[in-house]
Amino acid sequence: MFNNLKDYPNQLSVKQALWMTILLSSCVAIHPLQVLAETKNTASETAESEHTVIPEKISNIDINSVNQDPQNPNSVKLVISTINEPSELPVTNPSITSVEEFTDFSSNATDLTLNPGDTNDSMAQVNSVSQFRDVSPSDWAFTALQSLVERYGCIAGYPDATFRGNRAMTRYEFAAGLNACLDRIQELIATATADAVTKADLETLERLQGEFSTELANLRGRVDALEAKTAILEDQQFSTTTKLYGFAWMNLAAGFSDGNIQRELGFRGADGNPVIDTVNDPSTTFTGLVWLDFVTSFTGRDSLVLQLAMGTSNSFPGPLANSYASAGLDYSFADFTTGPGAVTPGEVTVRELYYQFPVGDKLQFVIGPRFNYFRFLEGNQFSFAFTKGAPIFNYISFNSANSTLVNAIDRGAGAIAMWDMSDKFLLKLAYMGETDEYLPSPPFNSASDPNQGLFGGTNTLTAELTYKPSRTANVRFLYTRTNMQGYDVTGSGNRQLCCGLTEPFYGVADDGLGGDVSNGTADTFGINADWRITPKFGIFGRYTYGSTKVYPTTPGVPDGEINTQSFQLGMAFPDLGKEGAMGQLSFLIPMDITSGRDYLVSGAGNGGTWYEIEGSYFVPISSNIALVPSFSVVVNPNNFDNNPTIFIGNLRTQFNF
Repeated sequence: MFNNLKDYPNQLSVKQALWMTILLSSCVAIHPLQVLAETKNTASETAESEHTVIPEKISNIDINSVNQDPQNPNSVKLVISTINEPSELPVTNPSITSVEEFTDFSSNATDLTLNPGDTNDSMAQVNSVSQFRDVSPSDWAFTALQSLVERYGCIAGYPDATFRGNRAMTRYEFAAGLNACLDRIQELIATATADAVTKADLETLERLQGEFSTELANLRGRVDALEAKTAILEDQQFSTTTKLYGFAWMNLAAGFSDGNIQRELGFRGADGNPVIDTVNDPSTTFTGLVWLDFVTSFTGRDSLVLQLAMGTSNSFPGPLANSYASAGLDYSFADFTTGPGAVTPGEVTVRELYYQFPVGDKLQFVIGPRFNYFRFLEGNQFSFAFTKGAPIFNYISFNSANSTLVNAIDRGAGAIAMWDMSDKFLLKLAYMGETDEYLPSPPFNSASDPNQGLFGGTNTLTAELTYKPSRTANVRFLYTRTNMQGYDVTGSGNRQLCCGLTEPFYGVADDGLGGDVSNGTADTFGINADWRITPKFGIFGRYTYGSTKVYPTTPGVPDGEINTQSFQLGMAFPDLGKEGAMGQLSFLIPMDITSGRDYLVSGAGNGGTWYEIEGSYFVPISSNIALVPSFSVVVNPNNFDNNPTIFIGNLRTQFNF
């Protein structure tokens, strides 16, 4: 391409633009003057031999090696004008996600981006580098960036007038940027613009070539070393299509109250009333959980995900705070990173296995024998995010992580369709048959049981419509239809609705008299919103209403209904204390029973209303380590208004590798 320009100044101008684009975007920490000097030196070599073509030198350099943060290939968007990025997938990524990226991705806070090149981060071309509010003349790359923006016009900024030059970028983004500048180069070639380079430019480059000869030699050595390392990585890499990501959590937890806590055990006594016992404060615990994610892409836009999990917590009662809970209210006072990760502690289990692929630019599908409902649905940009970096869990219990009543299945087999309808609307449809990894099979994991199958047992059908009034706000409308299976877990021959598979209610239900029930059905309606009002402050909230039908099998006992609702209101404080941190404080009512209390063997308490105040603070220590101190104040626990208040504290350490 360069040899078509016989005029030396035009060759120099073109190569100068190309070198500045590559070196600036690759984040190699060198002075911008070195970029200009390297351009001059390389151009001189080309002038001596027209057979030496710069792209041949560059093609051997692995972009991930040049990038100074190879573990963070998708944490930033360096967007180039006129070019749309192709869809990118990886599912998870081991570096801590910044607060800005939460907001940029808030519309799909718990799933993969549907069309990254079509998001609200689309850029408008700027005419001057001074339009970037985060770029100053003292920045090391200011001169190079100024030339790319003002002289060649192939770099654009974010809508908030920032360039975000300290972040890494994906290979797709690099290709898009390079392509934009190559297009500009082709224009220069076609027009042979006479003023593409000035005499002053040539004099400056000649002076820089001599002044920075030592630095240029060092730069060549670094590139040679990178090429050698790339060759080693290619020979020794785990797989050409699969990447391994690791996540580990350590939790130090303690709880105390002013007296014994009443809890219901999930069956009725001889008098027909729920059996109640009391529990003292548990001892302090220290537990851990590890996930290993194998992410395979065959086309660059699809993802085959295998997630393995193993934890150290006891299988029952599990996390420390579960000791307080009535039957069926497990994890109401804790979260799964404190749990065993499988039926048996220390056992490695398949937590997720699914395949995600696009159909065109606006539609994606997820299919698999086990995927996480909350990876794709019911998101919150401030507390619960699976993408644009490592999983972020900025909460102390499931009650504040997502709606408590929204779905009976955490992991299931089935499919999800996600349609990016427009810039403002995103529609998701999901069907799941129960295959929760923490429940024993049989009688659970009905979707993989040939006696029940994918459409038998407990299953849910969900529709979620997300409306994005702005780049920093989301409103999600959700409906779920649930078919829940009855289980005989007491050995009495009578089935109950139970075992953590009963949302939209928490607990255990029978026919109200201790008798058998057949499978139940439920309808759940929810609204979930979050809004980052300013860069340092946001709000979020949820409301969910559910109605569960109970079908007794004893003749003469009428059908019944359990109606419940839940609330949450919260505040978030992005970048609290340091960049990337997130503080959060919320008030919530996990389950308010509006009618049908008599059908509950566990969960109804004595008619009190259980509510909580929860706070957490996500603090990134480095790109691979974060601390999350959190607390919870539980009033009227288990819906007993005479239960003492419980105070729970947890210190979570998160590792990403």
